[in-house]
Amino acid sequence: MKALFITYNQAYNEEIIEVLDLFGQRGFSRWQDVQGRGGIDGIPHMGNHAWPEMNHSLLAFVQDDKVEPILAELRRRDEAAPDLGLRAFVWNVETSY
Repeated sequence: MKALFITYNQAYNEEIIEVLDLFGQRGFSRWQDVQGRGGIDGIPHMGNHAWPEMNHSLLAFVQDDKVEPILAELRRRDEAAPDLGLRAFVWNVETSY
């Protein structure tokens, strides 16, 4: 099992859920109105007058065989609209109950 953390421009909100649904990933937790800026060249998303956009972040615990297909679809959507901002990170899950 893997932990999949996705942070993305709020404009992607419904699309991210569609991607999870596409691969049968039901469970997730989402945070709305998350501030941030990309580490290389990302536009700040600060929710203020200068940088009004905001991010959302999502955490899903995913079976190993679903990780790569989900990442590939997220990458495809990010490449289609690179200025929006979409990143995904994967961690190993040691234990769960």
